[in-house]
Amino acid sequence: MAVKTFIDASTPFGRYAERLLRTEPIVWLTTVAADGTPQPNAVWFIWEGDTALMYSIPNQAKLKNIARNPNVALNLDSKKHGDGIVILTGTAAVDTRALPLNKNRPYMAKYRTEIARLKLGTPAKMASEYSVAVRITPKKLRGF
Repeated sequence: MAVKTFIDASTPFGRYAERLLRTEPIVWLTTVAADGTPQPNAVWFIWEGDTALMYSIPNQAKLKNIARNPNVALNLDSKKHGDGIVILTGTAAVDTRALPLNKNRPYMAKYRTEIARLKLGTPAKMASEYSVAVRITPKKLRGF
């Protein structure tokens, strides 16, 4: 079964955006604080065809921001000279149906080495700390 996506992979930019979403280790998640101030945070994530999934420690400001205002942006790092910009805007919500990060095979395949390198403990320990799954559903893609 083919995965539906709002990214047009028939274009060079669409192919580039999809590749970054599959391979980049970090995305900047920007939420909106109560006073309207943008709040960017670098997060680990996996791209699942048309949504992104990340995990958070409970009670973080980003979770409170999402609960209050689900509008978010995802910004991927640019190329060395500032080109290759990929920005997605959409909404975010806690995903209570997502697997814990240590049971999420694609997530573990992407980050197992980094978890060990950064001495974050076992995957089970990290899953107990980063126990809130957040699903980001982009609605628009832009960049150059």
